[in-house]
Amino acid sequence: MGLRFRRDDARSPRPGEARSGSLLSRFARDTRAAAAVEFALVAAPFLFLLGAIFELAILFLAYQVLDTATADASRLIRTGQAQQASYTASQFKTQVCNRLYLLFDCSGVYVESVVYSNFASIPNLTSYTAYVDSSGNFDPTKVAGYNPGVGSDIVVVRVFYAYPVLFKNLLWDETSAPGGKILMTGVAVFRNEPFPWT
Repeated sequence: MGLRFRRDDARSPRPGEARSGSLLSRFARDTRAAAAVEFALVAAPFLFLLGAIFELAILFLAYQVLDTATADASRLIRTGQAQQASYTASQFKTQVCNRLYLLFDCSGVYVESVVYSNFASIPNLTSYTAYVDSSGNFDPTKVAGYNPGVGSDIVVVRVFYAYPVLFKNLLWDETSAPGGKILMTGVAVFRNEPFPWT
């Protein structure tokens, strides 16, 4: 009967080393929660970017709806239907709001209709500085009144709406979205048809 010897590959650890060494090595090899940790690191930026993309898509849709509603309602002025029916500013605004569907709150819609003597006298329609206060916020009191004109008049119809945005720090700077809102406008420029009524 031969003697058996147990071969130790390493020296015996000191009393405190066994626990700490095995704990660190086990922690380094443990991958059970790796997916959860990785998701936690990228979840917030991913969800923020996803929300910004959805908001940008809704804003594009809202712009298109506002522009289409402005053009459609302006046709009532261009063809003389609004003048023949003696629309007031409130009634014409209702016509615009009827075409805005669910994306807008009609109480925040502001409409102006201005008559110009010729097309050259129309100001820059891409500038909104005349409609904001000193803080850069939209000022509804600066919106002109409602004048649909008569036959053959040159008319500019503008519809304003301060649309709320959530991801303004990613999509917009503070100058284009003061107070967490972006100023949307729909514009229609046309010459009235030569209808006989005033």
